[in-house]
Amino acid sequence: MGKRGMNRRDFLKLTGAGSLAAAAGGLGGGLLAPKWVWGATPAVKGPIKIGYQAILSGTLAGYGEFHKMGAVMAIEEINAKGGIAGQKVEMEFRDSTTKADEAIKNARYFVDSWGADYLAGIDSSGQALALAPVMAQLDRPLMVTHGATEKLTEEFVFKNGVRQIFRNCMPTYNDGHAAAFIAKDFPAVKWSTVSPKYEYGFTCWKMFQESLKGLKPSVQFVAESFAPFGTTDFRSHINTIMDAKPDGLYSTEWAGELISFVRQAKEAGLFEKVKYVMFPVGAAMDVLEGLGKDMPDNIWISARYFFQYPNNKENNDWVARFNKRWNHYPAYVSETAYSSIYAYKAAVEKAGSKDTKAVIAAMEGMEQISPAGKRVFRKEDHQAMYDVPWGKTKSDPNYPFKVMGDMKVIPAKEYFNRPPFEGPGTTPPFK
Repeated sequence: MGKRGMNRRDFLKLTGAGSLAAAAGGLGGGLLAPKWVWGATPAVKGPIKIGYQAILSGTLAGYGEFHKMGAVMAIEEINAKGGIAGQKVEMEFRDSTTKADEAIKNARYFVDSWGADYLAGIDSSGQALALAPVMAQLDRPLMVTHGATEKLTEEFVFKNGVRQIFRNCMPTYNDGHAAAFIAKDFPAVKWSTVSPKYEYGFTCWKMFQESLKGLKPSVQFVAESFAPFGTTDFRSHINTIMDAKPDGLYSTEWAGELISFVRQAKEAGLFEKVKYVMFPVGAAMDVLEGLGKDMPDNIWISARYFFQYPNNKENNDWVARFNKRWNHYPAYVSETAYSSIYAYKAAVEKAGSKDTKAVIAAMEGMEQISPAGKRVFRKEDHQAMYDVPWGKTKSDPNYPFKVMGDMKVIPAKEYFNRPPFEGPGTTPPFK
């Protein structure tokens, strides 16, 4: 990709502490605008303030920077075209770390001290679950753009009535159910995992096991090893897997931890002995860029968005503009961050108001055309439905990192059969 553009210090100087009210840049050719574009109404008073939090420190800090790139780009474009309902958009970023109390503190700061109208972000499933009841108290919409636990929307929104929560990224069903739908066609019978030792890792592995067993009764699960947050030495976990001699490895490790795992597993010869490997978030750009040519070929990867899908004018134009703006290809959190701002724009302009209740009503059932394709925010639980790809890693002379080959797209409705949320027909194989 040539030089990598501005360094981290310059980037944080541009988008770090303090409010961002970007007006530079323009839409550029081929911007995929939301379906709803209305002019300002007297009911909408500015500025429109959005508080965004993501991990900006530690080994997972790269995620926060990719969030920022997408959100900043959306605000630049929106403000260059007159803002939301004619009102200027301001944004402030804060570091969520990985701790639930830090996410809650940030949310309270955004609303009580800074006066945010809307909130977005959140990388951790645990933080998302902790924030849900707080958002009901603060009475501001929160668009979760990364935290993937299905419990957020199904329990807090659908069952408990916390209507302030929305999510525009694909939840654990792609990582668990869809992975099983792909794996059922492999010759592999004996499966294992190295996954994160917290909500996300446990949930996805359980979902993968239950789904694959239902789809392929002969399958066996022979080893599991869970690594705590912040693990850098995966040797003991790798040894556990290799000792069990599985045919397949499923791992929801992500970000810097997945990079470390892959390098150490490659050195140990794991990929030569285990022929079928699945990384449900291996298509994240920080992982692909971080590993470069060190990522083995023929690893099955996915993510909540991949820059080569969908292969249409709207997405390709956006990727080109993103690459020109940041000298990077967009990560999935870049796309969800970008699209979250446009979702708020669409909802405010549809409602003709920035009132929480009105914006929630406007967003329920809303269709949004985005770089990732068409999203539909379900009224029942405020989860956005859209399709994402799986594929095998391969080299491509056009990129200094591995990309997806043999791409497969399972329609979300085939492995994500909700509603209903309880009872018969809610677990694969769906009938």
